[in-house]
Amino acid sequence: MRMSDEEYFRSCVSRERHLAQLLGHHNVEEFCESAGSLWENTTVLPKWTRDWQACGPLIAEYELNIAYQHLPDDPHGKAIHIGTTVVHISDHPSKERALMFAIVKAAITLLEHHRHDKH
Repeated sequence: MRMSDEEYFRSCVSRERHLAQLLGHHNVEEFCESAGSLWENTTVLPKWTRDWQACGPLIAEYELNIAYQHLPDDPHGKAIHIGTTVVHISDHPSKERALMFAIVKAAITLLEHHRHDKH
């Protein structure tokens, strides 16, 4: 079931905050005047789930293998697979937004596994 536009927007910002923290940005804030933009001190952080210029490099950085699958049990029919990450396209406003979300989600998964492997 697709969430409201506001819930979806907040989930994107939440994923971006999580990725930023995993990438070493520790003082991440969102100001009322710039809702949806995350800042570290005076530097605006990338909008990985909403901007291809930010999201695209993650594909090369983490060597992500993107695949699409038809899902017969889903009335909207398709999902994006990146490693163990699965994102249903029907849960997003467009296929493009679903792909960006999947890329960020997969990068987070890889970074979390890498972090846990160090301990």
